[in-house]
Amino acid sequence: MTTTGTAATTSDAGTASTDATADATTSGASAAPDPVAGSTTTGAAEPVITGHDRGIHGYHHQKAEHLKRLRRIEGQIRGLQRMVDEDVYCIDILTQVSASTKALQSFALQLLEEHLRHCVADAALKGGDEADAKVEEATKAIARLLRT
Repeated sequence: MTTTGTAATTSDAGTASTDATADATTSGASAAPDPVAGSTTTGAAEPVITGHDRGIHGYHHQKAEHLKRLRRIEGQIRGLQRMVDEDVYCIDILTQVSASTKALQSFALQLLEEHLRHCVADAALKGGDEADAKVEEATKAIARLLRT
């Protein structure tokens, strides 16, 4: 188990060992912890390796919650199909359409926030053209969301 703010980790057996930060410090290299990836960098020339580089997307840690939410939205859409099939009153169907649309928009905003906190922040950490491309990509995504 890793304790935030310390250089020691505890294994299942309860023995303490030092993490990469402490190892780099004792070897004479000046290392700074990378807050995004939990790794260390030992110089400006070394590339920063983050979770995004390892194929981990911003929504990864909440994937189960997202899938549950999407299944709920899918149920709302199936409910719409059933309502039409059963000739339910138009206004009642429109009310359900509004609720389904709101649920999708809420999901999209949460996903966008996670993208900004993870993917765009990762690119900003690295700087350069990648950062500019991610900001432009996010701006276009926001514009698409505003048009809906």
